Amino acid sequence: MLRRFVKNEKGFTGLEAAIVLIAFVTVAAVFSYVLLGAGFFATQKGQETVHTGVKQATSSMELVGSVVAMGDTSSDPNKITNVTFTLQLAAGGQPIDLNKTVITVLVPADGDYVEYVYSNETLDETHYKVTWINSLQGDNPDNYLEEFEKAEVVVKLDNLNINENDDFIVEVKPPIGASYPIELKAPPAIDDVMVLLK
Repeated sequence: MLRRFVKNEKGFTGLEAAIVLIAFVTVAAVFSYVLLGAGFFATQKGQETVHTGVKQATSSMELVGSVVAMGDTSSDPNKITNVTFTLQLAAGGQPIDLNKTVITVLVPADGDYVEYVYSNETLDETHYKVTWINSLQGDNPDNYLEEFEKAEVVVKLDNLNINENDDFIVEVKPPIGASYPIELKAPPAIDDVMVLLK
């Protein structure tokens, strides 16, 4: 009787097959979970990279209205002393911290290059001044250029020799996003007030 029981292995074969099947299903489930998790992680990182790239490649500000310059007609030769322009956020642009925004003025012909940082009080050879035209904070504006706000920027150019017919570039560099270059050309005759770009 014992010999007959050992030869009958039908119950053991079914149990072993069930254990092997459960093991394969478990391993496949874990493997697929790991693969799907890695795929989702890679996709998320790819999306973040694309969004960051778009933010860095596109400028979040734009020019509003004309660029006006003041000239010194008493100097020899006559030269431009400051330039004024108005900025606002581009459609869908993120708020810009003007405390961290740098304005660079470059005169390609001379190789002159000056950087200006933000100041809401001082206008000199190292600071540009901002006057808020539309501010969401009323009389006490913060230093962020936000949606529906306009900031009039004045840059003093006394330390640069920008004379008649000189090309120069005013570049606004926000902390996030692409810089915004404004290519300008001095007129053939320097006046007290000039419109350089309409």
